[in-house]
Amino acid sequence: MPILPAEALTFQMPAMVRVRQKFDAAEIPDVEKGVSAEIGRPDIGGLIKPGSRVAIAVGSRGISNLDSIVKVLGARLKDLGAQPFIVPAMGSHGGGTAEGQRAVLASLGITQQAVAMPVVASMEVVPLGQTGNAVPVYMDKNAYQADLTVLVARVKPHTDFKGEFESGLCKMMAIGLGKHLGCSRLHQEGFDSFPALIPEVAKVFLERANIAFGLAIVENAYDKTCLIKAVRASEFLAEEPGLLAAAKQRMPRIMVPAIDVLIVEQIGKDISGAGMDPNIIGRTTKGKLPGFAGPSIQRIVVLDLTEATHGNACGIGLADFVTRTAFAKLDYLSTYANVIASANPEAGRIPVILDSELEAVAAAVRCCSRIDSSCPRLVRIKDTLHLEDLWVSENLCPEIAGNADIEILGDAPAAGPR
Repeated sequence: MPILPAEALTFQMPAMVRVRQKFDAAEIPDVEKGVSAEIGRPDIGGLIKPGSRVAIAVGSRGISNLDSIVKVLGARLKDLGAQPFIVPAMGSHGGGTAEGQRAVLASLGITQQAVAMPVVASMEVVPLGQTGNAVPVYMDKNAYQADLTVLVARVKPHTDFKGEFESGLCKMMAIGLGKHLGCSRLHQEGFDSFPALIPEVAKVFLERANIAFGLAIVENAYDKTCLIKAVRASEFLAEEPGLLAAAKQRMPRIMVPAIDVLIVEQIGKDISGAGMDPNIIGRTTKGKLPGFAGPSIQRIVVLDLTEATHGNACGIGLADFVTRTAFAKLDYLSTYANVIASANPEAGRIPVILDSELEAVAAAVRCCSRIDSSCPRLVRIKDTLHLEDLWVSENLCPEIAGNADIEILGDAPAAGPR
């Protein structure tokens, strides 16, 4: 029995036009000099004592220039007489194993050979205490036993909750350094608790752990480093909301007002913690993202997983349809470890699987309400992180022609089965 009715199999992909969206492109011209300058500040460098063992907490996100940032940070710490080493600060990622987290770091260019520092990976934690609401707080054992811990964290809007503290320094302590045990325990409280819970857990770290400072990174809409700031631990709670506001101002977006089918070429943990960013598509596993002001999107098709996600398909549940190519790359261990640890099994639910891109789009169009199925409004993006160049069906061109921030380029994407 065929999955699609005969008339659906006659669907032809509409002609697509390449367009370019324009965002604020300000960036740091020399990232290595920027890192060195921040560590050279007396209030930052003065925290480091000669001979001290310093754990550098590095997460699993695909941060631009991450390997260079970490390498220069380590070199400057050595100049101050410290003995730095790397610890993975990524909660349950990497399948929730030390070997898996070491592999994630290696995929980001963070190896002992590349950054000239040992990488010490373990899932062991020590209890730090608990919040005022009796939620236990844990910390990576290797970081806890160091003399000092330094965080390297990108500050940006979170995919599942909104507050003064979303993704950034405080969350890296609470979730990243909490490892699998701490990450899982906090997610049991639910994302709706996170706006209050994350700063409460951060306070426990700041009172009882050895946090020296954090290197906060903000990126522009083109995934380029536009701000690097060293923040003393004592100033995390005061400084991070302003950094988050700066990050939100620089977020990319899809400027098309209404979309029947959004085609996403790839999703992955290196793109977003949610595989594809709800801040871009307006969907979460719990429904529409509160306050979302972007385009209305009826259906989403996912074509593939990124190589760097290593089979972790967390967020695939946000799609309506996927190709067999994407499904074949799904690694159950890493995906399920991630979605269970985050108490979000919906993120790992499998959408309808179809053999090709054409079939998936045809099915998606058929499942849209109140549209002209012979002339659907389609938008195709590489992923939710790279939104400068995208493709739109020709019928959308009159709607975007008057937008000064969109340039219509005209050529179609390369065709080919998936």
